[in-house]
Amino acid sequence: MILDDLVTVTKKRLLRHQQVLSLDELKQTVAQLPKDTQPNFLAILKQPGLHIIAEVKQASPSKGTIVTDFPYMEIATSYEKAGADAISVLTEPDYFNGHLPYLKHINDHVSVPTLRKDFTIDPYMIYEAKANGAGIILLIVAILDDQQLINYRELAESLGMQAIVEVHTAQEVQRALKSGANIIGINNRNLKTFQVDFNNSLRLRHMIPTTIPVVAESGIKTQEDVAILVDAGFNAILMGETLMRSQQKATLIKGFKEAAL
Repeated sequence: MILDDLVTVTKKRLLRHQQVLSLDELKQTVAQLPKDTQPNFLAILKQPGLHIIAEVKQASPSKGTIVTDFPYMEIATSYEKAGADAISVLTEPDYFNGHLPYLKHINDHVSVPTLRKDFTIDPYMIYEAKANGAGIILLIVAILDDQQLINYRELAESLGMQAIVEVHTAQEVQRALKSGANIIGINNRNLKTFQVDFNNSLRLRHMIPTTIPVVAESGIKTQEDVAILVDAGFNAILMGETLMRSQQKATLIKGFKEAAL
């Protein structure tokens, strides 16, 4: 399965990174950083209206190369100018053609929170995210056990970051809630098959208390989709491929914002 392969290559990459910079050395670097380097994403999500996490992504396992021209810095700054509330940056290199330096470069040029979009499987990656400027990390329930979900979220929060705890099934929603998740993302994409079902978000939304902000992820393409999600009570959407394929990214973001009114 693709998800298993992604975890395997992430483990190998993690070992390479640790050989270059040990966890203790990375912790020392992070200890010198201010705790609150970005606006608090949880506080942003609790404000009225629909919030947009705009993604900087060149490729994916299911689609291959999405765009060949990839001025990632220009894309990120255009997202912010168009009103995006946060920017998601792919840092997974083997399947998504992402790179950790992208996160650092983008963070240095935008004022909105940045999300390290990767397959977090170890505390080392959380410290890496902080060292490269992230204000948000992603914790995928399908690849973590219950104790890891708690420990990793608490570690992120102790470093001044927030965690989006991502689910795809009803059982995963229950595990996310049990872990104390403060933000839950419902992925319409099955990470084992990479098939997308837009209605997955709608089926699972009612299981999550309204006090917890919820993000809809994947398969969101039109203003009609956005309006449906707003009516269902979503606080935010994460959009990648639709934005990356568009030649009018800023116009698209503004249109989605208008659809949420």
